[in-house]
Amino acid sequence: MFNLTRLIHLAPGEEPHALIPALRATAEPSATHVLIEPTLPGVRNGGDILMHLRFADLQRRTETAAELDKALDCAAVQHADGAEYRGAAHETAGEQSATVYRTLLLRVAPETDEALIERFESDLALMPHYVRTITAWQLSRVERAVGASPWTHVFEQHFTDVDGLMGPYLMHPIHWAHVDRWFDPECPDVIVRDRVCHSFCRSDTVVLG
Repeated sequence: MFNLTRLIHLAPGEEPHALIPALRATAEPSATHVLIEPTLPGVRNGGDILMHLRFADLQRRTETAAELDKALDCAAVQHADGAEYRGAAHETAGEQSATVYRTLLLRVAPETDEALIERFESDLALMPHYVRTITAWQLSRVERAVGASPWTHVFEQHFTDVDGLMGPYLMHPIHWAHVDRWFDPECPDVIVRDRVCHSFCRSDTVVLG
């Protein structure tokens, strides 16, 4: 599948629900899956609207991305971060139902050795096997980045609920004792040197599936 994610940062005073209908009208004719929702409290560099779209082919994604770029070039939008990528085969991690979709945009330093990047990716892929509140996940490399940084990776998950994200996931030992070393500027293993975008929203639809 061909994926498109945008984290839309609104200008002061603007409300997400004023823009969301127009974005849905642009996306729905060509996307196979559409998720466009206000972000929930607790995001970091995550914007005010989270938009995730999936397409059956590259042409439809490319055409829709161009239309969305025009729609987002307006006074209501301060800026947008985002990525376009071919989703790897998603994995499910349990039978529980999910109510929250989360995405993480990150950039690995360009001088990083490929073998080290693969170790980093393997470590991220370990997390869903330990965090029981993750019901599905996908880790992908970015084909086209938009916004504040040339993002290299998108790490996505479905969670049972917000508490399952903010508690068992962010506070789990696999996170702070094993994975965080790749992100910590005080650790010699650090390879993610730019800011990250940690964004999440309510999800009543299947994004990874």
